[in-house]
Amino acid sequence: MITEPVADQHVSDQRVLLLVEDDAAFARTLGRSFERRGYRVLLAENVDEASAALMDNSPGYAVVDLKLKGNSSGLACVQMLHQHDPDMLIVVLTGFASINTAVEAIKLGACQYLAKPSNTDDIEAAFEHVAGTAEVEVTNRTTSVKTLEWEHIHTVLAETDFNISEAARRLGMHRRTLARKLEKQRVK
Repeated sequence: MITEPVADQHVSDQRVLLLVEDDAAFARTLGRSFERRGYRVLLAENVDEASAALMDNSPGYAVVDLKLKGNSSGLACVQMLHQHDPDMLIVVLTGFASINTAVEAIKLGACQYLAKPSNTDDIEAAFEHVAGTAEVEVTNRTTSVKTLEWEHIHTVLAETDFNISEAARRLGMHRRTLARKLEKQRVK
């Protein structure tokens, strides 16, 4: 269900934010925080609700959870939002961060990709830091086998729209084993 928290009527359309998050408590908390900063916040739980919100609104900003309930993917939502308005600043927020999903989110139109927990300050900073920088430090540390496994698991998860059973089948492991690995490695 699309909900729109009470907002100041004088907020300009440039400060409209669409929050696509299926965790209702987190969405309310984050939405209220953005409202205190002068945004008019629209809440949606999935891709269909986000699409419906675009019929009557023109948000300049969006925060999209990567893994939505059911088989709804935040990546599909990013793609839909970017196709609707290529100038919309979209931040992907996830508790299941991986290089693969980060790269795909950026390719599909997100301006930034943040791992949870992230707060309103982090998200606003991401909206403001759209351009890349060559000043990022490159380390000499090699990627570990555990990290490579984690990345491969998330690649397969993204390919299956986060369907655990199908991903486990493609990875050649039991569904419970995959679920345990996901819980053990979850970014908090």
